[in-house]
Amino acid sequence: MTNIVPVIISGGVGSRLWPISRALHPKPFIPLPEGGTLIRKTYARAVELEGVEQVVTVTNRDLLFLTADEYAEVAAPRVKNTFLLEPFGRDTAAAVALAGLHVARENPDAILVVLPADHLIVDQAGFRASVARAAALAASGQIVTFGVKPDRPETGFGYIEAEGDRVLRFVEKPNAATAAQFIASGRFFWNSGMFCFSARSMLEAMQDLCPDILSNARRALEKGRTADSTDRLAVEVDRDSFAAVPAVSIDYAVMEKASNVGFVPCGFDWSDIGSWSVLSELVPADDKGNRATGEAILHDAANCYVHGEDRLVGLVGVSDLLIVDTPDALLVAHKDKAQEVKDLYSRLKGAGHETATLHRTVHRPWGTYTVLEEGHRFKIKRIEVKPNARLSLQAHHHRSEHWVVVSGTAKVVNGESEILLTINQSTYIPCGHKHRLENPGILPLVMIEVQSGEYLGEDDIVRFDDVYGRS
Repeated sequence: MTNIVPVIISGGVGSRLWPISRALHPKPFIPLPEGGTLIRKTYARAVELEGVEQVVTVTNRDLLFLTADEYAEVAAPRVKNTFLLEPFGRDTAAAVALAGLHVARENPDAILVVLPADHLIVDQAGFRASVARAAALAASGQIVTFGVKPDRPETGFGYIEAEGDRVLRFVEKPNAATAAQFIASGRFFWNSGMFCFSARSMLEAMQDLCPDILSNARRALEKGRTADSTDRLAVEVDRDSFAAVPAVSIDYAVMEKASNVGFVPCGFDWSDIGSWSVLSELVPADDKGNRATGEAILHDAANCYVHGEDRLVGLVGVSDLLIVDTPDALLVAHKDKAQEVKDLYSRLKGAGHETATLHRTVHRPWGTYTVLEEGHRFKIKRIEVKPNARLSLQAHHHRSEHWVVVSGTAKVVNGESEILLTINQSTYIPCGHKHRLENPGILPLVMIEVQSGEYLGEDDIVRFDDVYGRS
């Protein structure tokens, strides 16, 4: 049986899906209308492939615990999860190099199937059949790319011209007229961003075509910090070495130049959920073409999409709009301009605006916190701690904190004291005191935190001990 190792690459922000997609809670983690997330569905699809014993995930180190939580929702007890953690993005060539080098340590002839974390595929049987066909080509030494038969002249995708199982050429994102010509010819496919190859074949190709990427990735991996536990292996690659890796796509670095490139057309449905227009199509439409999630009321409106969360959204006398309402940001865009949401995100990121990075509810390894309100010298948070989880032993230079337990039980270290708090009980953490919060129970711990001080930034923290390796 061929040893197949799925490699899930989870990198980009998904800026066209702002304000739901943000740097520290990106597109693969967006809740889908029918339930689940893209990364959870990708992982479920990967572990169902025949003979899979290990899944390798290449992602940002800040997303490790969020990713692990998503994987835990999928029953795959016999699969070993390996996480290769990047300090920052260096595009797909670096990610493929890291995965190939890691897998080759144990079996250079293993077949890797590279899967972006943000694709939606429903036809599992068709997916498995296409991977089996690609794996057979990869076992013969080919580096295989998957192409999607286009159903429209899309300008947001790259294209592949193919004949049989051979790639004739790769084409960058075309203009509308050229894309229409591609569709009419019947020889062109969308470049899906999925690949299949043996570790040996890819490393040999990278040594020949982009040795600087391979050598620096190897150094970053060798100098990385490894943490092995019963349920996963995590390798945090060396920051300085990884900074020297050129930021190049695997298409440009290898696929467009290699002589042993094979091709498999996707025998299944495929979507990269690349914009709000595409995501909206997952929601049923009413008789006027409107689609809505959350509480919405529409009067004399047509062909609109509404995503609401915490409050009612009303539309009157409008058409062809995208409305995405979140607790701290509102997007209103014409459907024809859906691709330009990325430009809005770029401006926010360039200005250092917090909504480019975080939601009001922020995920941490131990649970979540939600900023309920903040103003001059105060901030109020709702904190939820998972059962048997605990925060770091820490202190703050500029703020004091009041904790009130809403539900569950809190084990608190406050200076030299250790206390248990239950519902309606509270404690006060003076500025500068070492403290730790822990949930010793089997139910989630929910508490309200009131911060007071001259500076209330999240970077005002000194960690002395941390079970998640952040101290």
